[in-house]
Amino acid sequence: MTSSYAAAAHASATGSLAVPPLLAALSQADRVLIAGAGGGFDVYAGLPLAVALWDRGARVHLANLSFTQLELLELDAWAGPDVAEVTAETRGPDDYFPERTLARWLAAHTLPATVFAFPKVGVQPLRATYHHLVERLQIDAIVLVDGGTDILLRGDEAGLGTPVEDITSLAAVAGLDVPVKLVTCLGFGIDAYHGVVHTQVLENLAALDRERGYLGALSIPGCSREAELYRDAVADAQAATPMRPSIVNGQIAAATRGGFGDVQFTRRTSGSTLFVNPLMAIYFTVELDKLAARCLYLDRIEHTHGMRQVATRIETFRDEITPRAPHAFPH
Repeated sequence: MTSSYAAAAHASATGSLAVPPLLAALSQADRVLIAGAGGGFDVYAGLPLAVALWDRGARVHLANLSFTQLELLELDAWAGPDVAEVTAETRGPDDYFPERTLARWLAAHTLPATVFAFPKVGVQPLRATYHHLVERLQIDAIVLVDGGTDILLRGDEAGLGTPVEDITSLAAVAGLDVPVKLVTCLGFGIDAYHGVVHTQVLENLAALDRERGYLGALSIPGCSREAELYRDAVADAQAATPMRPSIVNGQIAAATRGGFGDVQFTRRTSGSTLFVNPLMAIYFTVELDKLAARCLYLDRIEHTHGMRQVATRIETFRDEITPRAPHAFPH
């Protein structure tokens, strides 16, 4: 990976009004890895972007930090240390296996139908796994995708949401030498249920913008092929996982079809008042290294090998600081 390639990619990412910076940053990338940073169904939030890049002719690979019991997979499913290569035919749990559910949907739509799955490990083994895939697939761009926006929090906010998996992924990829590394978030507002104050998310984006690390917001048009395929994939996943459908992607999918307010689609949210709105269907994108540099506790989790270590070190950090005061939206 040459420095001239990285420089050209960075220059194109500054873009103009005519070309969204997210797509400009990936314009020279031929082999892109889109990976769900926070586990569960996060990889689904990267599907609209993947479809756009596939239609452009890029070779896009999908991956996900998995909540599935990957230890139940057969030996031939493992493609390397801490990475399973999941296809439509992979044997595994029947009740919850988002990566295989997505692989089956992709196969049914004649799209590249492999989803790499990572077990829940610490920064060092996860980085080794990413490095393995980068070398094997000759990746020249990595996009971490978060369903929600808590990956954008630096650590001193009023609430961090569910940071363990997101920040483990962020730290792992920050240590890789890849020309283009981005973080994109879909589902603005969803993390309020986990205590995230979204004025602080906006404050962080503004700070990244001052550092030339914010690549702007990109709305997914509801009538686009990308949105239609995404909604179909989310509906398929809900049917395949009726007891644990994705609350995050269900709300985003509703937003892409013009849903607003308390749009209920699963009994998992009964008793809660949802606020589905157009902001949920917008990609907010930042440069990964600049985001990582702003994380106040990234150095503390650098040498972790298990996610329990990550969780403990985040808790210790939080006990030592005074979070910055939240502010309500003024309008």
